[in-house]
Amino acid sequence: MSLRIYNTLSGKVEEFVPINPPNVLIYTCGVTVYDDSHVGHGRSLIVFDVLRRFLEHMGYRVKFIRNFTDIDDKIINRAREECTDFMTIANRYVASYYIDMENIRVKPADVEPRVTEHIKEIIEVIKGLVNKGYAYESGGDVYFSVSSFPEYGKLSKRNIEELEAGARIEPSEKKRNPLDFALWKAAKAGEPAWDSPWGPGRPGWHTECVAMIFKHLGETIDIHGGGLDLVFPHHENEIAQAEALTGKPFARYWVHNGLVTVGGQKMSKSLGNYITLKEIYSKYHPDILRLLVLFTHYRSPLDFSWEKMEETKRAYERLLNSLEDFELLKKLPTYEEKGTHPLFNKVKEAEEEFFHALSEDFNTPQALAIVYNLVSELNKVKNKAFSENRISQQELKAYEFAVESLVKNLKGVFGLLEDFRPQCEVRKVVQKELSAGEILDNRLIELLIEVRNMARQEKVYKIADQIRDRLKELGIILEDTPAGTKWKKQ
Repeated sequence: MSLRIYNTLSGKVEEFVPINPPNVLIYTCGVTVYDDSHVGHGRSLIVFDVLRRFLEHMGYRVKFIRNFTDIDDKIINRAREECTDFMTIANRYVASYYIDMENIRVKPADVEPRVTEHIKEIIEVIKGLVNKGYAYESGGDVYFSVSSFPEYGKLSKRNIEELEAGARIEPSEKKRNPLDFALWKAAKAGEPAWDSPWGPGRPGWHTECVAMIFKHLGETIDIHGGGLDLVFPHHENEIAQAEALTGKPFARYWVHNGLVTVGGQKMSKSLGNYITLKEIYSKYHPDILRLLVLFTHYRSPLDFSWEKMEETKRAYERLLNSLEDFELLKKLPTYEEKGTHPLFNKVKEAEEEFFHALSEDFNTPQALAIVYNLVSELNKVKNKAFSENRISQQELKAYEFAVESLVKNLKGVFGLLEDFRPQCEVRKVVQKELSAGEILDNRLIELLIEVRNMARQEKVYKIADQIRDRLKELGIILEDTPAGTKWKKQ
């Protein structure tokens, strides 16, 4: 089985051929850690989590990198608002991110680099571009000269004239050309800065991913992914820097997921129309969000609403009912009949069609349609058995075969049903919604943890220990990890 996938660079669906099979190198742009992640982030995370799982199912050895942007104007501004330092903000939301990923069942990346840990590598990339004449220093800033790279615009299919007519450009008197973008920003008073050959400053956004990819994956990777909103200028600027420096293709396949909208508008923090992942999984089982994402093709827009979440919840319960009903069918009287039940072949055909759909540009809606067609077949067997109050041994074996197939593939590739248990245990989890009091309790616990972490940073250990001990008395256990403080109830 081969995989065909849409390549934004070529603008068409292509056969996926890795550079060095069976190894596959993937990089996706991560979050800027100044606030909690929302459903728009969650969609991208789920899409690439499932793509990774599918490649692994196909037998590839995937090395998957997803970064953190932990120095940025938004982080600095948030720190000013809270009268704290930028790293406190970054660490808080890195920890929040890990909690979100665990709760929506997204597998950790093999490496999750942070920008502030790669300043040396970023400076080396910029130095190389300056030395080759692709970048220039101006008043402590360093800019990439777009006109020096003739292929600029090949990913986003834009030309220089269109860009000059009003694309997303940062104006500056220091630039030779308004299209040029910052690789290094000179330090401003009160902002964090690092030493460089051009004076103290910090990296520009578009350089960080290039440096981290070079360090952890090499000069050319198989797949570079992210949301559709990153095609221009971020990914376009990454290509310009990387290929100007190495003369090699930066990524063979550029894969972008469609945006999440609310009432037709892009979900974003700037518009204030976002729903956090924490709000989602405080009300719904994580499989509901994953299923909602997978019901839409990854390249299409996904318009979010609570009504759609409810519809998806009902579809999920229909799936669970079919799986769990096997336990009830086992309790019916059985009888022997000749031959193999047709359901066996239908399961085999469904499994083959399921993976074929995924191999054709990752068509998860089609794959799920195949799943629900099989669920309909299971319901026919179940209804017949319940109406007759008996089931043939062949039917029971075929039903079991179908359940095993569905659980194996939905769990392994889609990350669904990870806590599936027979006898309706999962359904109870799905139907459980936290009360307003429980949600408030959780937020208070997180607030106390934040206060404790601030006390530890200020070396007021007595207060930090008192908070930890008091929470323990209330049945809340804290665990300090490199990713931040996690908590659980005894």
